[in-house]
Amino acid sequence: MMRRACATLASMLIAATAFAHEVRPGYLEISGTGDAYDVLWKAPMRDGYVFPIAPVLPDACHDLVPPSRQTVAASFIERRRVACGEAGLIGQTLRIDGLATTLTDVLVRIALPDVEQTVMLKPERASMVVAGAVPWTQVIVDYLVLGIEHILLGADHLLFVFGLLLIVHGTWRAVSTITAFTLAHSITLAAATLGWVAVPPGPVEAVIALSIVFLAAEVLHWRAGRPGLAHRAPWVVAFTFGLLHGFGFAGALAEIGLPKSDIPLALLFFNLGVEVGQLIFIAALLALRALWHLLRFTELQRFVGAAAYGIGAVSSYWVIDRTVGLF
Repeated sequence: MMRRACATLASMLIAATAFAHEVRPGYLEISGTGDAYDVLWKAPMRDGYVFPIAPVLPDACHDLVPPSRQTVAASFIERRRVACGEAGLIGQTLRIDGLATTLTDVLVRIALPDVEQTVMLKPERASMVVAGAVPWTQVIVDYLVLGIEHILLGADHLLFVFGLLLIVHGTWRAVSTITAFTLAHSITLAAATLGWVAVPPGPVEAVIALSIVFLAAEVLHWRAGRPGLAHRAPWVVAFTFGLLHGFGFAGALAEIGLPKSDIPLALLFFNLGVEVGQLIFIAALLALRALWHLLRFTELQRFVGAAAYGIGAVSSYWVIDRTVGLF
């Protein structure tokens, strides 16, 4: 059964959970005219430490006013207003210093009167040329990849799916439960990203962690012969908490930013990327189950309880840590 296969990933996931949302992409936005440009730079942070990356503008660029800097949530934000001489930015090279030595990416968006360009810079390609508009297909690729990376690096969301699959019986119940989770977080991701609903990210992250604690407790109650709501109607639990997880996805997308001319397209493919990443995770569980049966290892049922305790311990730490971070 799928929940048995899930148990074998417990130790790997628990080790990875310490790094949930560790690697968020940076974001560089440049807008304005040839006379002056507004530069917005967002660098990811972890435990109060700013990732050692920074944008490098062409040599002709200089600040017109002193830059402003602040930290918001898990991001360092710098705003500049610069001039770049008569040549401007068209045809010039931008690069991200320090990117080659990290595991993160940087989304660059250029919004000039005649230029709309969105490029994803990576450690292996840390520079770009401002060369005018790019095909809309590039927006699809960039935001699809961002969605996949976000879910696969977001261990709290994966732990929630992991907990659901531990308690779900049968293929049909598993499919309906994951579908309910997908539908719910798609709704709130769109609503929050489009500005229809505003929820502070700090409390959302704390409650997301609490939802995983709840699932771990439900697994243990079921094994003790006291099945709860998550066992009787897992799709209800998945949909309810999926709404919260959607706000978490929206918070990550807000840190990245959306191209103003392609908001629906970018939002759609970021969400599809999240679903692709989720399917990759579930496929890994199924492959592991098949391998386990092929090698005829011992019965996995005994590990379900240990997995639930591990999930509960890690998510309880998150609840405390994220709650303390609110004050």
